[in-house]
Amino acid sequence: MGPHLLSRWPAWLFSVAPGWWRKGHSHALVRTACAPGATLEQRRWPGGPQWVPGASPLTCRGCSSASKRPAEVMLTQERYPVRRLPFAAASEEDLAAFERILPGRVVTSPEELAAVNVDWLRTVRGCSKVLLKPRTTEEVSQILRYCHERNLAVTPQGGNTSMVGGSVPVFDEVVLSTSLMNQVVGFHKVSGVLVCQAGCILEDLSQYVEERDFVMPLDLGAKGSCHIGGNVATNAGGLRVLRYGSLHGTVLGLEVVLADGTVLNCLTSLRKDNTGYDLKQLFIGSEGTLGVITAVSILCPPKPKAVNVAFLGCPGFTEVLQAFSSCKRMLGEILSAFEFMDAECMRLVGQHLHLACPVQVSPFYVLVETSGSSGEHDGAKLDAFLEQALSSGLVTDGTVATDQRKMKMLWALRERITEALSRDGYVYKYDISLPVERLYDLVTDLRARLGPSAKSVVGYGHLGDGNLHLNVTGEAFSTQLLGALEPYVYEWTARQCGSVSAEHGLGFRKRDVIGYSKPPAAVQLMWGLKALLDPKGILNPYKTLPSQ
Repeated sequence: MGPHLLSRWPAWLFSVAPGWWRKGHSHALVRTACAPGATLEQRRWPGGPQWVPGASPLTCRGCSSASKRPAEVMLTQERYPVRRLPFAAASEEDLAAFERILPGRVVTSPEELAAVNVDWLRTVRGCSKVLLKPRTTEEVSQILRYCHERNLAVTPQGGNTSMVGGSVPVFDEVVLSTSLMNQVVGFHKVSGVLVCQAGCILEDLSQYVEERDFVMPLDLGAKGSCHIGGNVATNAGGLRVLRYGSLHGTVLGLEVVLADGTVLNCLTSLRKDNTGYDLKQLFIGSEGTLGVITAVSILCPPKPKAVNVAFLGCPGFTEVLQAFSSCKRMLGEILSAFEFMDAECMRLVGQHLHLACPVQVSPFYVLVETSGSSGEHDGAKLDAFLEQALSSGLVTDGTVATDQRKMKMLWALRERITEALSRDGYVYKYDISLPVERLYDLVTDLRARLGPSAKSVVGYGHLGDGNLHLNVTGEAFSTQLLGALEPYVYEWTARQCGSVSAEHGLGFRKRDVIGYSKPPAAVQLMWGLKALLDPKGILNPYKTLPSQ
């Protein structure tokens, strides 16, 4: 497990074999060559277009068109009404002390600091003057002990993929990166328990456990960059919650360093431990405000022997909901994902990423994944669902892939929507959970409310767990457009008894809207926990909890 960043998209994704999406007869099974000696089994209905010849279906995240973006992001302290708390500023003496703790791993060059000061959405920017790169828990402990004594604020940072500005400094906080804490401690092949350091990249861990016939219980579009410690600290949801549940259930133990340097070792590998309070739950979703996660013990399920991915077109959101209900009834235990996206999402991934739609143009699209132990059994159940959905009009067109490469290409249509949006302009992002039957109503309401003032208004997300990703783009940041969105979106969500943050957390940008989802007594209790574990408030200040 090296510290290098794996390329999110392998080389084969940059070319498409001719005739891959070959049109077949109604409900006919079509086999087309996908590699020498290999075949792709694919069920295809008539009416859908083929992949655009010569089009590059994917472009890697690292090839983002940064040249089209502003050279510099406005400082957070200039864009938002936030005041610096009375923390100390890092001095030359502090840098010397850090160098004694981390020889050769104290970064002060402006070029390297530029990347860790800006979130990947390029919406917030801090002005930290020092980046620390520990390799061990003991080094993290020494750093925090020193910062606690000196009253130096610290921003823990993993892969810096936060959607809410939670992983970058607001002012000049010391950035503590877990990028070098990337070792697997152990894997128990009978129980499927993985123990690793917090800086391990999610995709690296996925490859590691898949080589041992297991899978990680979470999967994210940012898997090539995000760290497992950051995933746990933000209680990241992603694409597998429907099947495996949240990290509150799959994380078995944590090692955490508290603000004063105390090491809390609760790194158990036991599935059952009823001795006192379950302290690890405090840190799952705490966004680095209560402690720095340094190691994780997580339960990995066995790798499915048979996986199918269906990409389907639906004539309306009512049909999307009916298809989901039918999916749950007919697929049962093998249903592992049910994602939806609207036509505007498909237009954007086509326009900005040159991804072509594999089915005929539809108002909505759903991606259904099944995972099980028998290809014949699972294929039969999926075929029965698809036949029923097609004959009843719930689905107008679709395609199914069982080949790993083609499944990844179908998943890319869903996973890379965020990237396409970032290329469309300034993005106002909302990650909310709602009763499933009302999930898309807010998108419709906003399109009517905003009219031409918004460039795009799109809705997509994890229908299986009621999570809507609502995104609005504009040519540039606009206080007028923001005023039309907020607090309208939060008030609308609160009226439906939803949550203003389903899986992204609150970070810096959403901390002051916690009151739309939590009562005052709950927020006050959170402040009490913060004061108990971090009395000086040095850990990730200005994040998660509302400004006082």
